[in-house]
Amino acid sequence: MAPSSDVAGIDAKNLTAWMLDRVPDLVEPIRFEPIAGGLSNLTYTVTDSARRRWVLRRPPLGHVLATAHDMSREFRIINALSSTDVPVAPVVGFCEDETVSGAPFYVMEFVDGIIARDAAAGSELTITARTNAGRSLIDNLIKIHAVDVDAIGLGDLGRKESYVERQLSRWQRQWEATKDDAIVEMTELHQRLSQAIPQQGHATIVHGDYRLDNCIVDQSGSVVAVLDWELCTLGDPLADLGLMFVYWAQADDPFSALDGSATALEGFATRSDLLAMYQAQSDRDLSQIGYYVALGYWKLACILQGVLVRYRSGAMGDQTTDTDSGTSSVQRLAVAGLAALTGQIGSNDV
Repeated sequence: MAPSSDVAGIDAKNLTAWMLDRVPDLVEPIRFEPIAGGLSNLTYTVTDSARRRWVLRRPPLGHVLATAHDMSREFRIINALSSTDVPVAPVVGFCEDETVSGAPFYVMEFVDGIIARDAAAGSELTITARTNAGRSLIDNLIKIHAVDVDAIGLGDLGRKESYVERQLSRWQRQWEATKDDAIVEMTELHQRLSQAIPQQGHATIVHGDYRLDNCIVDQSGSVVAVLDWELCTLGDPLADLGLMFVYWAQADDPFSALDGSATALEGFATRSDLLAMYQAQSDRDLSQIGYYVALGYWKLACILQGVLVRYRSGAMGDQTTDTDSGTSSVQRLAVAGLAALTGQIGSNDV
């Protein structure tokens, strides 16, 4: 681990005092280590001298877009969901006082398990466990979409109607604020998505970034915690399913949103399998799933552009990214989104 004083975004002295107020039996000194992988909010492991661990989340360093990276909102969601059957990490506390460590943050318990972020991590699971991981991912997505938001105090988390319209407006604003080059495919995809918005059914919680590597699974492949609720809101649940398919790579895919994806390994379900699993537990009309896949590609492209801009400005601390050009990656996602709208990727094959 890097010395605590050398970790960007961490004030070790103040955070130790904050932790001691909430974990009285914590054993000093405690150390902080960035968790690699995510390029949105910054995540750290917190380890005391008794080797107990927690996880701390805070916004990126420096300037971020307005309303983005709201730690209090993310904490509120996880805390509320802890009373349901949706598996989330138990929370320790939230701090809005920026004098403690430079930005609002929250701390949750460390949940042990596997995050199948890539093929190497996915290989830690047996073939049987990989098959179960897909089933468990769908089972827990069904649980998320079945939560009574009013009963757990999240009924005012966001507007329930016009989810897709709101997404198209929100991420288009981000795209316009961060784009550094004109990409005709992004313009065309946004136009076509705007012209063919499906009618929304009953509003549910929408995780906003639901995928295998935003979950922790145990050795059997069962999901033991769903992570990264930063983009969660209320709206159309099929957006979660569509985005999940964007990330769920298969070995024969001509294009993958993530290089080296774990889900291309033997044993993991196909997108068709996952769609059938969801349909078996839901009465929702999935005939326009290709639209939601396309929306997922477009949204991911907008997010990636914003991440690359923050990365270049140093807002991600010492984290690195695979590319510093960005335009080609964003363009490929837009092309894949256009293909999904015509059934070439993500609709006929799911």
